[in-house]
Amino acid sequence: MLGLAAVLTTGALVLVEANQEQSLTTDLLFVGLAYLVLFALAHLAVRWLAPYADPLILPSVALLNGIGLVMIHRLDLARAARAELLGRDAPSGLIGAQMTWTVAGLSLFALVLFFLRDHRTLARYGYTAGFVGLVLLALPGMLPSSISEVNGAKLWIRIPGGPGIQPGEFAKILLLIFFAAYLVQKRNLLSTAGRRFLGMELPRARDLAPLLAAWGLSVGVLVFQRDLGSSLLIFGLVLVLLYTATERISWMVIGLSAFAVGAAIAYQLFGHVRVRVQIWLDPFADYEGGGFQLAQALFGLGTGGVGGTGLGAGRPDLVPFAESDFIFSSLGEELGLIGLAAILIVYLVLITRGLRTALAVRDSYGKLLATGLSFSIALQIFVVIGGVTKLIPLTGLTLPFLSYGGSSLLANYALVAILLRISHVARAPLPKRPAQPRAPIAEASTELVRRPGGSGGGNGTSPTPASPERNDP
Repeated sequence: MLGLAAVLTTGALVLVEANQEQSLTTDLLFVGLAYLVLFALAHLAVRWLAPYADPLILPSVALLNGIGLVMIHRLDLARAARAELLGRDAPSGLIGAQMTWTVAGLSLFALVLFFLRDHRTLARYGYTAGFVGLVLLALPGMLPSSISEVNGAKLWIRIPGGPGIQPGEFAKILLLIFFAAYLVQKRNLLSTAGRRFLGMELPRARDLAPLLAAWGLSVGVLVFQRDLGSSLLIFGLVLVLLYTATERISWMVIGLSAFAVGAAIAYQLFGHVRVRVQIWLDPFADYEGGGFQLAQALFGLGTGGVGGTGLGAGRPDLVPFAESDFIFSSLGEELGLIGLAAILIVYLVLITRGLRTALAVRDSYGKLLATGLSFSIALQIFVVIGGVTKLIPLTGLTLPFLSYGGSSLLANYALVAILLRISHVARAPLPKRPAQPRAPIAEASTELVRRPGGSGGGNGTSPTPASPERNDP
C-alpha cells in the first residue's frame, strides 16, 4: 500500500512538472526521493515498534501527505511563473518548508511510538494533560495581537524571525486524553438517568458539570480567540465522547441545544462572528472585500467540474491561502469532483480503521480515546470542507495532512502514532498460557467408573455393583 501511495504521488508530480515547466526538473527528484525515504523509514519504525498495528492507517496518511506536497509544489510553480511575468523576483517556495515539517512530523511519530508502549499509561496523566491543554489553548488569547493574531483569529505564537506554531493543535490531543480518562472514571455516574422527557432519559442536573465546562471553554475560545473552528471542534469532541461513554442521546440533544444558544448570543454580541456569517450567507455581496476568498474558491470548484482541469493546468493560485485553508478548492479545480471523491474515500478509510480499532480494543479507556482521535479527524474534515463549499461558515482550520502548515502536521502525526499504538494492542494475539505437563500413564491415578444409571433409584432395587478398579491404560 505504501508502494501504491508512492507511485500515485510520483505520477502526480510528473504531471505537474510536465504541465507547468514542459520538462522535468530537479524538484521532482528532491520531492520524490525524500517522500520515498521518509515513509520507508516510517514503515520500518511501525514494523519494529508496533508490528500488529492496522496496516492501512499509515498508507492512507502517506497518500494524503503526498497529494498535499504535490499541490504545494504546484502552487510554488504558479507563483514563480507569475513573478516572472511581472518582472519580479520569484518568491521563496513552500515545498522545502513543508518537507522539513514532514520530516519533523514523522520523527515525532516515531518518538511517540517508541516511548508510548501502552496507551493506558496516558490515563494516569489525564488531569495533567487536561491542565496543560487548557494552558496551550488559552495562551494565544493572552498574548499581544502582534505575535498571536493572524487574519483576525488569535491562534498563533510567532517567534520573531522564526516559524509560528498553533498551540491549539496540540491542546486538542491533550484534552482528548483528559476527557477519555475522566469519562472512564465517571461513566457510571454520568449514565444515571434523571427525569424522563419526550422519550429521553435526561441526566441529573448535578451531572452536567463536564458538559457545562466544555460549553464554557468552547464559547471562551469563540469570543477571545475569534476561532469558530476550534470552538466547534472542542465541543463536538466532548459530545461524542459523552455519548460513547453513556449511550444516551439526551447528552447530544442538550449539548447541541446549548451550543446553538451560545452561537446565537455570540452572533448578537461580537462583530467578527457576524462577519463570518454574513460572508457565508452571500460572499458575492462583498466580493472585493471579505467575500473574495470564498467566492474565488467557489469559482475554482465550478471550473473543475466533474473531471477537473488536470494537475498543473488550472489557476488555483488565484485563491488566497490556496495552500492551507483552501487547499480543498485547489485540488477540486484540478482534480474535479472525481478526484475530490477519491480523496474523501482515503479519509474515510483512515477514519473507519480508527473506529474499528476502537471497537476491537478491550479496555474502556482505549475505546474512548480511539473514538475521540478518529472523530477529531472526521469533524475537522467536515468543518473545513463545509466552509470551503459554503455549507457552513468559514472556520480557519486546515485539512489534516493535506494543508501547508507545521503545527497541524506535527499534531496529526502524533495523533496517528497514538492510534497505531492502540491498534497494535487491539490486534496483538493474547499471550498463551503455558500448558500444564501431563503425568505419564504409568503414574496416572486410578478412578472409579460406574455404569450409567447404576446409582440406585426409588424402585427398591439394590444398587448396581461397582465396576472393578482398572490400572491398565
